[in-house]
Amino acid sequence: MRTLLTLFLMAMFAKQAGAGVVTAHADGLHGYISFDASRPPAQSAYSAGMGFYSAVWPLIDQPLANFQIGLASAWITPDNSDNRDTPLAPIGTLARDHWPERGPTWDSVFQTIEGGLGYWAGNRFRYGPPKFSMNATPQCYDYEVASPGWSFFYDTEALPDDRLGVAQLSNRLLIPPDGLPLEGNPDGAFLGYTYLALPFAPPTSGDPPTGDQAWTCFLNSRNFKGPIAYYIPETWSKVGKLFDYPFIYGRGLDARPGNMGGGAMEINTVPRLDGRDSAGNVYSKLPKLEFPVDDTGKAILVQDVTYYSRAALYDAFAAWRDGGPACTGAFDARGAWASTLTTGTPRFDQSGRELTGVDAVFDTRVFEGNVWGLQWFDSDVSPAGRFPQYFRHDGDRRVAVAAADVPAETGLLTSEFELAQRGAPFTSPGSGAWSEPGPTRGPFTVRLGDGSLVTYSWYRFVDQPSFQQYHWSKDKKAGLQALVERIHESWPIDRDYMAPPSRGELAALDPALIVTPPEGLETGYVPIVIRQEDAAGR
Repeated sequence: MRTLLTLFLMAMFAKQAGAGVVTAHADGLHGYISFDASRPPAQSAYSAGMGFYSAVWPLIDQPLANFQIGLASAWITPDNSDNRDTPLAPIGTLARDHWPERGPTWDSVFQTIEGGLGYWAGNRFRYGPPKFSMNATPQCYDYEVASPGWSFFYDTEALPDDRLGVAQLSNRLLIPPDGLPLEGNPDGAFLGYTYLALPFAPPTSGDPPTGDQAWTCFLNSRNFKGPIAYYIPETWSKVGKLFDYPFIYGRGLDARPGNMGGGAMEINTVPRLDGRDSAGNVYSKLPKLEFPVDDTGKAILVQDVTYYSRAALYDAFAAWRDGGPACTGAFDARGAWASTLTTGTPRFDQSGRELTGVDAVFDTRVFEGNVWGLQWFDSDVSPAGRFPQYFRHDGDRRVAVAAADVPAETGLLTSEFELAQRGAPFTSPGSGAWSEPGPTRGPFTVRLGDGSLVTYSWYRFVDQPSFQQYHWSKDKKAGLQALVERIHESWPIDRDYMAPPSRGELAALDPALIVTPPEGLETGYVPIVIRQEDAAGR
């Protein structure tokens, strides 16, 4: 009886001390796992594009709610290094009014091209592996543009007509607002992507003056190769007119060379669970984060980082547009410059508290062949390829510990994280730019591997919604339409545009994304997604 009484009292006191009570929090992990990429001596000559191959793998084993980590990606901003003190962000924009620490020029948050592979808290249709998504911030982070109709997962309603910014270019690939899913469960295969500035139309001196740089996204996967879409140059130039701020005319990504540096995995929103033992010690648990490691403990994440000059494609493309010889779209190696990578030990925090002991589990490395990734060490805290999952709270620090060192009475060992639920549909309006002049044929539907149902219609290229906010001349629209028809005729999806990866295999996009134009619409028409919803019950 004494033994039973003792156990009862111990359990009662433990409960009073909070032992076994698990609480959920949103700020489990923050930091960057990054690399730096060298630039050529004449930097401005290689500022017309940047690309690389990024590893693709399921970082988590099930879809989690409130979870956001980007796989390795990079940022492009307009090069305004000649401006040292005049603000680029107008008064009234989010960046100018709320981020004074970015002054005096706000150049890093003026305009950006971002996106890439990853998991985002706003994804509505999670399915396990990461997805690929374009993204850009054309107006000082007032809004973002990630697809031909929608923002970067912030809203299920399409962007207002005057904020649409992506022109669908491919007539073979759907671009859903929730991102491009991959085929199967790729474990370290590579997806290549490059942004190149291409001149689809000459620059204009109108109101506002607009450069000719259409930043075009090229993909290289096992089952799709080539350009998918581009940012319309006016997307960048119109901010100066909107805010009546002529200083920034000619300073956006429509006209300026691209400023590109290294890249990173951005760890943004990761849930955590906290538990306490009977002695009052607090422990944290993170989701299981796994990386693709080989038998030597290496995880290769990025390779073939390349900068491009206009000789890579811009010059040949402009000549073709103006009646010159046919352009194949393949990147000319004479306009490519291979960057040398460097890296440093990453730092992480949890709710602003430093995480310690992670560097004894893994560190970043540049391996032979100028490839970047992670090296895992022999550690009792976590097996090779797995980010430490448990941390003991020690004053202002969080110390990585093995699962075996976490008391069972905390309740953490058996506690699970909240799973993501299927989200609301992405919708588009049946009026405005979406209906005038409107589609030529459709709608059609297709089920994707992420469990969503996508509805799309075929639009004549210059009739797609993103263009309807601009009052272009008939000659300009005719020239643009004719150029895209030639692209569709002569740029297939089964040959290389980017140079192939120097090592490893290519990942494949979800085959359901790849469509065939209907009879009579083989060239000059593009499939525009108008809705994405949960396919359950459909």
